[in-house]
Amino acid sequence: MGLNPDEVEVLLINDPTLNAFALKGRIMGINTGLIEQTTTPNELLGVMAHEAGHIKNRHLLRDGVQNAGMQPFLMSMALGALAVAVGQPGAGAMLMANSQYFGTLGALRYMQSQEGEADVSGARALEAAGESGKGLVDFFENFRSQEVFSDARRYPYFRSHPLSGDRIEALRRPVEAAPHYGHQDSPERLADHALIVAKIHAFMDPPSQTLRDYPASATDFPSRYARAIGYYRDGQTDKAIQGVDALLTEKPNDPYLWELKGQILFEDGRPGDSLSAHQRSVELNPDAPLLRINLAHALIETNDPANLDPAIDQLKRAVAREPDNTMAWRLLSQAYSSQGKEGQARLASAEYWFAAGDTDQATQFALRARPLLDRTSPEWRRAVDIVLASGATDQDIQDLDRRQQRRQGPIIEPPPSTATLPAANRPTT
Repeated sequence: MGLNPDEVEVLLINDPTLNAFALKGRIMGINTGLIEQTTTPNELLGVMAHEAGHIKNRHLLRDGVQNAGMQPFLMSMALGALAVAVGQPGAGAMLMANSQYFGTLGALRYMQSQEGEADVSGARALEAAGESGKGLVDFFENFRSQEVFSDARRYPYFRSHPLSGDRIEALRRPVEAAPHYGHQDSPERLADHALIVAKIHAFMDPPSQTLRDYPASATDFPSRYARAIGYYRDGQTDKAIQGVDALLTEKPNDPYLWELKGQILFEDGRPGDSLSAHQRSVELNPDAPLLRINLAHALIETNDPANLDPAIDQLKRAVAREPDNTMAWRLLSQAYSSQGKEGQARLASAEYWFAAGDTDQATQFALRARPLLDRTSPEWRRAVDIVLASGATDQDIQDLDRRQQRRQGPIIEPPPSTATLPAANRPTT
């Protein structure tokens, strides 16, 4: 298709409605509700290929997003098996945002011609990858029939991606003629997809509903995984740990099971006990920034000064891969402050606000950091870069310097967090 997978950022949106979209900057957004509505991995892969077609053909909703005045605030997440289920086992950590930041996207629409172009591009990409386009046709056909019978079933995805019988038929013909049309999902891929859906239900639905939907009589792996999450979110820590330990006997090298165990212990007020599980998760997947962030958070919360340097090391590794991760910068500021390194702490706070899109606060913290940092250091130069990147004029900088000297105006510290988000993940509240 001409897209480098490493250059496409996938956002998982914490929203039960069926929706997906493409944004400027090679960003693809997928609601958790859309994943739940797919019945096979091939359907999910088809939708992602279609959205990649929009990116390739530059059918982007960016102008509409800017006009709506939205500044997405993203939180990192790795939904363990998703990359495997869609045929990208090497994909990096995904991102998650609360649906409120994308609420107006339902009012935006692609043109019918753009939909056809994205269909063709997606189908070609699937065929080139040795995948069938049948899932995309099936997905569209299923929801087209629902829309015919009920206006109430009009999903946001199909308001922004208008369907028509002619469009589906135009897609069906080349898909059915393609050599890989008969290619089917492997049992392993089907199992991964079932696990993804179970995890989404378990993290998004109330725990009581999860435990009803996945009763003890259901002994398959996804059901037991969902129950462990349900027990964890219901405060039944012992049952949750027992459930995760049983799953680990079957998949001892799953980093997200170890991460989940560490998170359960961490949120039970036992950060020290959670360290070995978090460390194991990082060993198994050292390229996942959020696993390093969770380990760092646990190290910091032990309140052992000896754990601060290891925590800082983990956080530096995380932000090297994810420089926009606000949680990592907040924790880094906290760790440096605990060591009395106020220059580095203020610079980390500046990075926090810069990543969050608040350039005014970022500039103020960068100005506070400068006199506390060695002028020959990379940290001092980064503080200057943040000030310059904010678009501040020389006069603005002088005014801010005078303001800092007089200590006027509120300086807003990064907000505290009671717990990290597990990479497995759980919803924001």
